[in-house]
Amino acid sequence: MPINLNNEQTSVGNAVFAWEVNEYEKHARSKRWYVIAGLLGTALLLYSVISGNYLFTLVVVLVGIILFLQDVQAPMAVEFIVTESGVIVGSKFYPFSEFRNYWIIYNPPEVKNIYFATNSLVKHRLQIPLLDNDPRPIREFLNQFIVEDLDQEQEPLSDRVGRMFKIN
Repeated sequence: MPINLNNEQTSVGNAVFAWEVNEYEKHARSKRWYVIAGLLGTALLLYSVISGNYLFTLVVVLVGIILFLQDVQAPMAVEFIVTESGVIVGSKFYPFSEFRNYWIIYNPPEVKNIYFATNSLVKHRLQIPLLDNDPRPIREFLNQFIVEDLDQEQEPLSDRVGRMFKIN
């Protein structure tokens, strides 16, 4: 099945599974969260300026801007497709050969994700919410092409912390 990816016609095989996911999770944040985040951000900014660490100042400001933009802008819906030769996320195709392994963390209702460990140093992990999809047929299909990491029994710490503090 030819698909138009980044203005190029690419043959990626037939779609086996497909669903739409948001590019990031939009958290419901209370006034209390904003007050605490504002106080923490202000304290970090003051510390960075007083200590003369202007790179840290820049990082704190950038994190504040990112969190603000997440609240102002709604996440885009991105199509996720598992094909016969790889996976498509939005307009990016990942052949199965780009993945070292994958694992599924399925602990409803909190966590229902599939993770792909990539060979890339820049984007080392691809996380896709399963939403209401049954993970068993997806697992059976993927096991034909990618090794499943059965040692992974919990979601990554960065995801847990991000969900706990409502920042990912």
